[in-house]
Amino acid sequence: MALLHRFHPHLIHQSELLGGSERNAYSAAMNLRPRGDSLSYFGFAGSDQRRHRGLSLGVPGLGRCRLPVTVAASPPTEDTTVLTEPLTKDDLVAYLASGCKSKEQWRIGTEHEKFGFEVDTLRPMSYEQIAALLNGIAERFEWDKIMEENRVIGLKQGKQSISLEPGGQFELSGAPLETLHQTCAEVNSHLYQVKAVAEEMGIGFLGIGFQPKWALKDIPIMPKGRYEIMKNYMPKVGSLGLDMMFRTCTVQVNLDFSSESDMIRKFRAGLALQPIATAIFANSPFTEGKPNGFLSMRSQIWTDTDNNRAGMLPFVFKNSFGFEAYVDYALDVPMYFVYRKKKYIDCTGMSFRDFLHGKLPAIPGELPTLVDWENHLTTIFPEVRLKRYLEMRGADGGPWRRLCALPAFWVGLLYDEISLQHVIDISADWTDEEREMLRRKVPALGLKTPFRGRLLRHVAEDVLAHAKDGLERRLCKEAGFLKEVMEVVATGVTPAEKLLELYHEKWGCSVDPVFQELLY
Repeated sequence: MALLHRFHPHLIHQSELLGGSERNAYSAAMNLRPRGDSLSYFGFAGSDQRRHRGLSLGVPGLGRCRLPVTVAASPPTEDTTVLTEPLTKDDLVAYLASGCKSKEQWRIGTEHEKFGFEVDTLRPMSYEQIAALLNGIAERFEWDKIMEENRVIGLKQGKQSISLEPGGQFELSGAPLETLHQTCAEVNSHLYQVKAVAEEMGIGFLGIGFQPKWALKDIPIMPKGRYEIMKNYMPKVGSLGLDMMFRTCTVQVNLDFSSESDMIRKFRAGLALQPIATAIFANSPFTEGKPNGFLSMRSQIWTDTDNNRAGMLPFVFKNSFGFEAYVDYALDVPMYFVYRKKKYIDCTGMSFRDFLHGKLPAIPGELPTLVDWENHLTTIFPEVRLKRYLEMRGADGGPWRRLCALPAFWVGLLYDEISLQHVIDISADWTDEEREMLRRKVPALGLKTPFRGRLLRHVAEDVLAHAKDGLERRLCKEAGFLKEVMEVVATGVTPAEKLLELYHEKWGCSVDPVFQELLY
């Protein structure tokens, strides 16, 4: 089945920033503005009947170069097109395959979350404070508001969006950009705008992977329908799901692929090496004011959140893996909801496979659209996630310099063919059991995790060298963005271990100073 596309990718084409200079990056950030929206539609070549089915995503900006804008953050857009023929599994496979694009069209999409807090009390922001902050940013910096039931829950400007996670974690979903200089400029522009409004309100933002001071009962719940459904469902499928929702922050990078085989190679490399990224960026050692026994509590939480939709996906390493295999996996991941008439309908535990046949008890006889499928894909949380791009999901949130380092790490490895082949060779004979062992031990041991007679740190040194080489071959003067993590790998001391040393010595066993130490 051939998939045709029409789109107008108005991407940013700004002059390159001078390599690694924070001042130049910050200055250029002030002029960073995505221009226009992509328009796209799906058309299926084949019989006349299929050509005229009228399948449409109904969402501007969902072309084949689409990276997340408001994924998991605002009400899904409903597909208002009437279907004349039910969706098939082939359609769902074609949806994923539509992400394939030539190398010159590959982009970098970065998302990061952070904790907002009252500077005087260190307490989390309330929704009322968040709403005032969003309104202030919208008015001062010309963002469009995203509303749900007359409440502001996010902002959108071009291909960037600001959204709220369940506990009020403040997230930037960045535009698809061409270079890491643009990525870092985008981060700086965002933080400048947020701080300009927040500081006047007595609000600060903390770059860390897990809420270090406050208990679940202290965290406000955002007024979003999907989060209410998830909050009720999570305790049924794991012991730490509510902690994941309300007390974690991450940074991730979203990257493209050129073909099914390219996707497979990048997916496998990303999964195998994800524990290394988790270790390098480990930054969540505190829970409710005390050390929690982990370097990445955020990563540990995912081991008992909902194992039906998380983890290392061993099937990705089987010879049969491809777009269809991922669709088969996603069809059987239990659903959370469907979105109809501006309302979330609870479908927890039900199967999208049954939905394809009109057998959802919550909406009997109703059939899914491609928008329903896209929404469902956002509720699957493995260490690497496939949509029409690949998401690297293993890193803790951190201070702004590391927000630029994570995409640099993965771009250097996955966007350079030589580096990609090197890391595939490094991990080619790792077993399912070894990958799972790394996934389980790294949250506690970080780069000191034993692996094949050495420490994971030594593997990370080789991997980081390949990332640096890959960036240098891009000829964009981007290798300097790895500076923030090179010392981590060279010494084997993670950011979390540095925080623990401060806690036990300089801070006098108090976590309160971390709010200043990691303040944006």
